[in-house]
Amino acid sequence: MTIESQPLAPAIQAALTHVSTATLTTVLLKHGLRNVWIRGTRPIAPGQPRIVGRAFTLRFVPAREDLATPASWGSPISTRAAIEAMPEGCIAVVGAMRTTDAGIFGDILCARMKKKGVAALVTDGVVRDIEGVLGTGLAVWCQGTAAPPSVAGLTFVGWQESIDCGGVAVFPNDVIVVDQDGAVLIPAALLDEIVSESVEQERLEAWIMEQVGQGAELPGLYPPNEANKARYQAWKAIGPKA
Repeated sequence: MTIESQPLAPAIQAALTHVSTATLTTVLLKHGLRNVWIRGTRPIAPGQPRIVGRAFTLRFVPAREDLATPASWGSPISTRAAIEAMPEGCIAVVGAMRTTDAGIFGDILCARMKKKGVAALVTDGVVRDIEGVLGTGLAVWCQGTAAPPSVAGLTFVGWQESIDCGGVAVFPNDVIVVDQDGAVLIPAALLDEIVSESVEQERLEAWIMEQVGQGAELPGLYPPNEANKARYQAWKAIGPKA
């Protein structure tokens, strides 16, 4: 059964655009979640902005010669069909078994995703047709590039189901945040709590950075002791300087 993609609340999306993946991993760690950073996800171009969206999952398995053929590209179960099911604003998260010698998507597929309003592509695999992919303007996080097509090493088997991407369990509608440090997953069920705590953590660290800039020593400041917690609360009450 295909899981319907759900939109992300604008307030949640706006809040997370100001939260780094580094902060998110710290907050998630406090909730006991250590395995949330998707390995192998590096920005394919410098300067890609932080992007937030619901995960739209796609899954590859090892290539099998009777299935992984160019003819499969026209099958009802294909990457082409999956792309047409992607809603605007989603982040396509592709489990490619960390395969680095077969490109899962090229310029034409990425161009279609960009046209549909897909926010980003995240995969533990690689892409192909790199010049064309860059030309589409689609933000991509992956392991790099390879010339051979996906069927050279992988078989596509479905979308909107649980996947392994970079050693992380990703479910449809989990939330993905990507920035220059890579991709981090927020479980859908914990979203509101994690967002609230992460926004507060960013605010606290902004104050700590201000104190460091003024010459404060780190012991008792990071993390703050009771005295510095009180100073931080007073700072919050006044509001950050413009």
